[in-house]
Amino acid sequence: MNSVDIASCTADTLPLTAELVRLYDSVGWSAYTREPEALQLGIRGSLHVVTARQDGLLVGLARVIGDGATICYLQDVLVDPTVQRTGLGRELVARVFEPFAHVRQHVLMTDEEPGQKAFYEALGFAQLGEDAPGRAFVRFQG
Repeated sequence: MNSVDIASCTADTLPLTAELVRLYDSVGWSAYTREPEALQLGIRGSLHVVTARQDGLLVGLARVIGDGATICYLQDVLVDPTVQRTGLGRELVARVFEPFAHVRQHVLMTDEEPGQKAFYEALGFAQLGEDAPGRAFVRFQG
């Protein structure tokens, strides 16, 4: 495998909409790609975005939303299937949270797929439940 370059994005280096659609589609996140303009606005409105590129091709992305002082929410972490199970997801999560080591709450929400649970627990996240402090709630619109 060729080396992968990981970088924090600025407003000028964010991925193009077509690149985002390809990456999100590669992992089956079609709910995002049905409205490419909204996806691009979400990326642009993120607190911090980190990308991974292999030979110029976008193969990974992680983004954090929040206020950067009291809470940071891991909104997305995606790794193209061709480079999954290489440690890239772990590295993207570490890099996207680097500027926010001082922030007390790092949170995320994901589906109930067992691999997701194991991945995030390996990164130090704990699933909230009846025996854990706090509660997790979500409301989906539309």
